[in-house]
Amino acid sequence: MKKIYFAALLSVTMLTANAQEPNIPMGMFGAPQVDVKFDEYKAAPQGFDQERAGIDKGTVKLIEYQSESVGTTRKANVYLPPKYDAKKKYSVLYLLHGIGGDEWEWVNDGGVPNIIMDNLYAEKKVADMIVVMPNGRAAKDDSRSGGYGSAPAFGEFDKDLIGSLIPYIEKNFSVYTDKNHRAIAGLSMGGGQSLNFGLGHMDVFAFVGGFSSAPNTMRAAQLIPDVDKVKKENKLLWMVCGGADGLMNNSAQLKAFCDEKGIPCTLIKYPEGQHNFVVWKYGLYNFAQLIFK
Repeated sequence: MKKIYFAALLSVTMLTANAQEPNIPMGMFGAPQVDVKFDEYKAAPQGFDQERAGIDKGTVKLIEYQSESVGTTRKANVYLPPKYDAKKKYSVLYLLHGIGGDEWEWVNDGGVPNIIMDNLYAEKKVADMIVVMPNGRAAKDDSRSGGYGSAPAFGEFDKDLIGSLIPYIEKNFSVYTDKNHRAIAGLSMGGGQSLNFGLGHMDVFAFVGGFSSAPNTMRAAQLIPDVDKVKKENKLLWMVCGGADGLMNNSAQLKAFCDEKGIPCTLIKYPEGQHNFVVWKYGLYNFAQLIFK
């Protein structure tokens, strides 16, 4: 199993150029497509990811925190919504990057999370929340240059996230500290992390999202050993993947399992979508509107 896992990760990494997420054609890995019923796709409105004049704007702040599990000082970006008020309490969305990125990928590589969130706030479509964008590579050298060699560090990130980053956020920002006010989602490698960590730590996260999740995603039976517990404790399991993305099966196998077991789960196939921010921006736009409500 480990050999298959790392071979798949290597295939993804070899396609990665200039630290960007690779495009994965359908059928690349040669696995038969999982027969699954997709949920309805509804296009996002035009301009949802475009900066607008005349609305209040949030801010993106780079923070540093000490990681006990890694043993270094690490960085994360935090989106604070318009008119952030330390006298109020906010929910927290932890938003993870892919194998070619770091804490800047969502902000600088085309994800425009601050613009998407600003527009949603202006339209009063989201609950009050901050968005934390960490470096999901839990290694002393957490630079983008790590490539395939950094793959194991992604699997160790839950120790850093839960043991150090979440306590830092809860100490330094005005946020709720219970699982019903925490969500986790991510793209590609970060999507797999979000499914693995979110469903693996339902005492920490009540809302889980995976956007074009990568081969690091555990098989459904591993993710959900206790069906009744997921039904009781998870408030949202939401996924999207491009229709032309060769990584669709990672999400489809989980969706098929959930449908069979009667677990509420959403999987949207973005028409002709590939492995890129067109799909991931759509994912953030929709996921953000569903959480903490």
